[in-house]
Amino acid sequence: MSHTLSGTLRDVGEFNLVAALTAKFEQSDQVLVGPGDDAAVLRAPGEQVVASLDMLVQGRHFRLDWSAAADIGHKAAAENLSDINAMGGRPTALLVGLGAPADLDVTWALEFATGLAEEAASVGASIIGGDLTQSDAITIAISALGSCEHGVVRRSGAQRGDVVTLAGRQGWADAGFAVLARGFRSPRAIVDAHRQPQPPYDAGPQAAELGATAMIDVSDGFLQDLGHVATASGVAVDVEKARFEVPEPLQAVGAALGVDPMRFVLTGGDDYGLIATFPAGVDLPDGWRVVGRVLDSGDGTETGMVTVDGEPYEDAGGHRHFR
Repeated sequence: MSHTLSGTLRDVGEFNLVAALTAKFEQSDQVLVGPGDDAAVLRAPGEQVVASLDMLVQGRHFRLDWSAAADIGHKAAAENLSDINAMGGRPTALLVGLGAPADLDVTWALEFATGLAEEAASVGASIIGGDLTQSDAITIAISALGSCEHGVVRRSGAQRGDVVTLAGRQGWADAGFAVLARGFRSPRAIVDAHRQPQPPYDAGPQAAELGATAMIDVSDGFLQDLGHVATASGVAVDVEKARFEVPEPLQAVGAALGVDPMRFVLTGGDDYGLIATFPAGVDLPDGWRVVGRVLDSGDGTETGMVTVDGEPYEDAGGHRHFR
């Protein structure tokens, strides 16, 4: 049916749109009852089921002139799947709520659903249902569900003497935002990183299996999110600039915009990499790098503080709601 739909959401109507959207969502073996009933039913193979919810609002979290509908679908799914990853889990399902203006072209909704479905399929998750409503601006609410084979990893477990590690790209999406905000569309790799992040989906369960003591995904900014770990764990943390990778595309954007590219790395979010703490001496696999340490007691630092090369970092940045 989906290939025959045209016009606006008002023209198509709610039930035809629901049918076209759900036709895009293949169901895994974990789904006992998928879209079409009052609620979905999943198998829960482990004792620990993890759940998370995030919202995205047009003009606040995405712009239609910057990102295609499929890009927004990929990013909306990635943001939520990453939360499951950050607990050490593997995502199994997404529930999607979509509010949209009645005059939105139905093609946008179908392409958005394609992006959602592709991102979910990349980790073996299913889109098992959701809701549609009319709203003044496009609003997306997604609930993610997953399971943790090795037990959840929380923010609050970092111990003094642990190493601080990073998996995944960092600073790319923020550099892409800076490029787009100035009206440019290149370098393409940087802009694409803002449009479609690439979370290290296998790294979360891997960290849990390796005995990570704390973990969080980088959604709002590296230093800001690491600060959440320090505060929740009752510790202080120091990171070293020299331990971070600053790839050539970030250097090029920094030079073009007159910005220190390290600022993208230290304050940028939306790449959805993982910060994890491990006991010192852990043998880290490829894809993880040590970037700092949890300070020993008596170092004279305040609980919850994050320093860079031993000093407070001017304007730690990071995303904040309700400014």
